[in-house]
Amino acid sequence: MNFQHTEDRRMLADTLNRFISEQYGFQTRDRIAASAQGFSAELWHRFAELGIIGALFDEANGGFGGDGFDIAVVFECLGRGLVVEPFLDTLIVGQAIAKSGNEMQKALLGELIDGSRIVALAHGEPDSHYEPARVTTRAERHGNAWHLSGAKAVVQHGENASLFLVSARTAGADDEEEGVTLFLVPRDAAGVGVRGYRKIDGGRAAEVTFDNVSLDDGALLGLSGEGYATLEYAIARGVLALCAEAVGAMDVAKEHTLEYLRTRKQFGVPIGSFQALQHRMADLLLEIEQARSAVINAAAALGAARTVRERALSAAKYSIGRIGTLVAEECIQLHGGIGMTWELPLAHYAKRLVMIDHQLGDEDHHLERFVALGRESFR
Repeated sequence: MNFQHTEDRRMLADTLNRFISEQYGFQTRDRIAASAQGFSAELWHRFAELGIIGALFDEANGGFGGDGFDIAVVFECLGRGLVVEPFLDTLIVGQAIAKSGNEMQKALLGELIDGSRIVALAHGEPDSHYEPARVTTRAERHGNAWHLSGAKAVVQHGENASLFLVSARTAGADDEEEGVTLFLVPRDAAGVGVRGYRKIDGGRAAEVTFDNVSLDDGALLGLSGEGYATLEYAIARGVLALCAEAVGAMDVAKEHTLEYLRTRKQFGVPIGSFQALQHRMADLLLEIEQARSAVINAAAALGAARTVRERALSAAKYSIGRIGTLVAEECIQLHGGIGMTWELPLAHYAKRLVMIDHQLGDEDHHLERFVALGRESFR
């Protein structure tokens, strides 16, 4: 298999890396991440103008990419810059709409791609423990309307979203795949409550509640009770995106650590000349390359059959969780005390690597899922 990127993808990566380097330096990123909004609307529109959002969708839906490697290229670059703009939820919600939306709903994709509409995935719940089928938010049919009630946790950019993709249960037990239904819920609908807060790794998220929110059939995304397959399909793209983002962040953490080992002196010589530190750094470089290989495998499998795709994605997310934590710990330890300081970019990369492990399923969850999917494939 040829793992070389196409010329178009190399140009996309060069363009995005150059833009982030010139316009999204660490001081700028730190200011944006700590702001009341949690992202920059101006830079979000500039990303859109560069075609970065469009690269996440295929031509049939108004973009010019959408392949697993397109997603990986974009998010690896975003990881290098610790970009906090709402790329992840735009990808997940947009892919769900592209897969199961009607013509009116698919018309929203143009607004996502040009950056004029912010959307958010409202799926995780306080007690779901990463299980994608565990949905306790309820939607009940009353006459010609659906009445939606429940709570969603850690909704990325929830304060700024004008539209939520909400998972709700219309039938079945709380942990069954059958009976999960997807709704597109406007932020300003009566009964929607949003409480925002800062995230530890920068940017903002929110707790979102739905108190007897009335929705018509136009809010349904796909068929009632059959939303799980769409949700899994869209979240698969999000898992790949997070894994690629982590690889980008690892590369920068590695580069900063290598530079520190070359310049920091002790006993009159660079500490990088100490054999013990060389061995630790060599082991770390091998682990990062293993993580990169896992992401390549997941990107290649994104269009495969469900079990093959999901196993590759869980393998990658498990590897990223384990290696990301290792990179964060080792790079800080190799820096010494300065590695913990807020002013040093490395500390922020370490935080982001640790938090990526907790998005869309952590290391333990995906190890269990990988094993369970393997059992399914042998039945």
